[in-house]
Amino acid sequence: MAARQVGADRAPQDPAEKRMLDVLVVGGGPTGFLTALGLAQAGLNVRLVEAEGQIIDSPRACVYHWSVLDGLEALGVRQEAETLGFSKNDYGWLRRETGDWMRYDLSVLGAVTDFPYNIHLGQDRLADIGRRRLSAMSNAGVRFGTRFVGLTQDAEEVTAQVVGPDGPEEIRARWLVGADGASSNVRKALGLDFPGMTWGERFVATNVYHDFEGAGYPLSTLVVDAQYGAVIVKIATDGLWRCTYMEDATLPEESVLERLPAAYEALLPGKSGYRLERAAPYRMHQRCAERFRVGRVLLAGDAAHVTNPTGGLGLTTGLFDCFALYPVLAAVANGADEAFLDRYDEARRRIFLERTSPQATANKRLVFHANGGGAALEEGWAALKRMETDADYRLQRLMFVKSLETPILDGAPA
Repeated sequence: MAARQVGADRAPQDPAEKRMLDVLVVGGGPTGFLTALGLAQAGLNVRLVEAEGQIIDSPRACVYHWSVLDGLEALGVRQEAETLGFSKNDYGWLRRETGDWMRYDLSVLGAVTDFPYNIHLGQDRLADIGRRRLSAMSNAGVRFGTRFVGLTQDAEEVTAQVVGPDGPEEIRARWLVGADGASSNVRKALGLDFPGMTWGERFVATNVYHDFEGAGYPLSTLVVDAQYGAVIVKIATDGLWRCTYMEDATLPEESVLERLPAAYEALLPGKSGYRLERAAPYRMHQRCAERFRVGRVLLAGDAAHVTNPTGGLGLTTGLFDCFALYPVLAAVANGADEAFLDRYDEARRRIFLERTSPQATANKRLVFHANGGGAALEEGWAALKRMETDADYRLQRLMFVKSLETPILDGAPA
């Protein structure tokens, strides 16, 4: 799939660009686009700038847990996301060394949500839904090829320095949201540390055509193995799957494709061939910014925190950042107490540090390290197997992804 050459959706010389904005959003991923959309729907004058010339479609997150679908529905994008992608409610875990399977579905969630399923859709396509919605609004705009390079702020406004197709310029806004990814220039401009750790391994995310369904694989399958652990997920209705495996980060990144056939030989079931569409190697981290708010600047998504993606908790947490931030920032922009933004900072950091990062770490250790083998592996596998037969326990485990939202912000004025 080629990256969409969407360019600048609103001409840089639009007079609206010269007025002070309510909010400038930096970063054109799903968190940035949906945060901007929520703010624009609340009536604020919003612009989003993205350094790249288009929405990037490299293999990344593609599963939206049931717990975020209420938030997508509130923004009016759930149905389109589901139509462009597909819904699913089955899971499988395969213990590679024994061939033992554990399978379950999400039907027990029918008691707690109107959307008892997950949606599979590339994160670039969700971002593009936000782009199209914003571009159709008179109080919003999107500019690609516009790189954020610095900022100044005072008690009333933020001035962002950017470099666009026509050279350097300044954009003034009452507030700025940094959603510009793990290497966030906004976070760096604030002088914030990004403490944590980098894993000693590399993930290789691949998009591949292969008949996993014909081999009996559920649409989401996690392969538990100390050498060939993997996450295998169907991502498109035309038979395209995401297969993510791990390798030693000391191996040369430039020769990933030379090693890929051996990994596929171990991971791909059946005798049918495969067609590789894309492969993207990347390093994994567990890091969290020391603050998510500095004055009139706020961080969200990977700009605020990064985690290894096992279990899909990074994008889930980023979307919950969005769902917490846009109504609160809209309320503050309309006169509510700025203390709500401090509550956003404190609550979202706590969620990441106490829930998201520990669980994502545990997920990675089970799937890709088999919990080190021995009793720890047997204990982890027994807990998974219990989900097959104990519906109450299954519901308890599935509710974890709902615990990543921030109810404390529900009291913010509309």
